[in-house]
Amino acid sequence: MKWLVRLLLLVLLAAAAAAGGVAWWLNQPLALAADSVELSIEQGELPRDIAQGWVHAGVQAPPWALYHWFRWSGDAKRIRAGSYEIGVGTTPRELLRKMVRGDETLATVRLIEGWTFRQFRAELAKADSLKPASAGMSDAQIMEAIGSPGQAPEGRFYPDTYAYSKGSPDLAVLKRAHRAMQQRVEEAWAARSPDLPLKTADEALILASIVEKETGAAAERGRIAAVFTNRLRVGMPLQTDPTVIYGLGEAFDGNLRKRDLLADTPFNTYTRPGLPPTPIAMPGAASLRAAVRPDASKALYFVSRGNGTSEFSDTLAEHNRAVNKYQRGR
Repeated sequence: MKWLVRLLLLVLLAAAAAAGGVAWWLNQPLALAADSVELSIEQGELPRDIAQGWVHAGVQAPPWALYHWFRWSGDAKRIRAGSYEIGVGTTPRELLRKMVRGDETLATVRLIEGWTFRQFRAELAKADSLKPASAGMSDAQIMEAIGSPGQAPEGRFYPDTYAYSKGSPDLAVLKRAHRAMQQRVEEAWAARSPDLPLKTADEALILASIVEKETGAAAERGRIAAVFTNRLRVGMPLQTDPTVIYGLGEAFDGNLRKRDLLADTPFNTYTRPGLPPTPIAMPGAASLRAAVRPDASKALYFVSRGNGTSEFSDTLAEHNRAVNKYQRGR
């Protein structure tokens, strides 16, 4: 009977030592092959494969040890899909906690006010660790994929900085930017001036894109918007160069010529009345506000002073004098 008691005592002591060893290991920094190690976990990936993935990525530990820790903790099924990064000093306990919390490593892509959709796509294509799901798609296919079939993409995405999990598809960013612009346009339209000569929120978006491209000094957005809304009220052509340049597309070589102003396209606001058929760029919040709540002004003209600001005029005679002064040096 005594030998049985001794055996049981030995077993208990071994178990305690093993438990102590496990507890010690769980709180020791993992050895890494580099200063940081990254791993992307797919939805539904098994704990055994996740453990093996960390080892392949650079965690220098037995994969079976990580796997059994994940299972023994009771949190293996709570590990979230995503992109994770760990650095020097991370313990097995902290590694699991990070995955259970969904404490992902995020990258960002910034979209700039005034960019075209073509520039937007180029920026997404070179964004860090963003999966190029839209790479082989046409513009129309992209709009269908994000739930807006038949809609022209220009100006429909809100310029901002978007954070995403590494390995996310670029379509996810496109969806967020599209949804953000829809919301911004709706909010702006709801706050519009009562006498605005625009019929729809889409027209406000188009005008905002023109204001975005025409504005040199931020403080002048409201006055520039006023010029265009005043022209719309009296039936005067908008005669804005950025729309002509947009209509020329890749044919524009950086020099806008008289023949370009006379060449009729749907976007030539010298040859066609009213607004162009679509936005010409991605307007920011300030341009959206200016388009729906322009400054109180009678100005119908403006010309660049050459320093980023503009000279505004109520009459053609005043405008011609301003052109002579600032453009022709007379």
